[in-house]
Amino acid sequence: MFLNLIQIAESFGVSEGVVEGWIRDEGLPHTRDRGRLLFDRAQVAQWAANRGLSSQAGFLAPEHSVFATGIRLEPLLRTGGIWRDVAAEDVGDVFDRVVSALPRTTASVRQMLAQRLRAPGGVTPAPVGGGFAVPHPSARVALGRDAGTIALLFLRDGMLLPDPPSDGVPVTRLFFFVAPSPRAHLDLLGRLSRLLGRGPRRDALTEGATDEEIFRAVATLDDELAGPAGKGATP
Repeated sequence: MFLNLIQIAESFGVSEGVVEGWIRDEGLPHTRDRGRLLFDRAQVAQWAANRGLSSQAGFLAPEHSVFATGIRLEPLLRTGGIWRDVAAEDVGDVFDRVVSALPRTTASVRQMLAQRLRAPGGVTPAPVGGGFAVPHPSARVALGRDAGTIALLFLRDGMLLPDPPSDGVPVTRLFFFVAPSPRAHLDLLGRLSRLLGRGPRRDALTEGATDEEIFRAVATLDDELAGPAGKGATP
């Protein structure tokens, strides 16, 4: 049984752009047929199981949530911080500063990450539409449970990307993240995709909002995904 791109995205509760990123960066099995992307259901299920993931909707017969690690966005965002009025040419410097403050890592690990980010192709831009992108290290790392971080950057002007967003809206807001593990990497992509889906939560992520208003908007998603028993939990 083959599924299309929309069905895969709906099954995992992520955007089509995230699925395309999984194809490019995570080896998600697929077939191209006359310009369409098709996915063998059994191959995708095995790919997801190997990464500790399972689907959210019925196309892949889910048993558990795609958001498998229980990691929360709000504490990671408080660690990485909210950066305002950032010039496009200074984005790399902000990434360096965020990595330099990465918790529970050694200086050598932080230096290694900074070097990787500065190398050609070291950052996957991952535009998701609506003026947002979710850049992250192209190479996966295993840092430990409490070592992740997320930073929100408000850019002074639109940022030029090698692959412009499909909706044509200039990218002016970046959610840069470093995941604590490869498994958490996919989890964070899914959660950020859910956060940036159309709706009041994304609307709250404006430059005019205070830091605390943004933290609260992110925390509401954490609580929703955790369920009643998971409120207040930490990564």
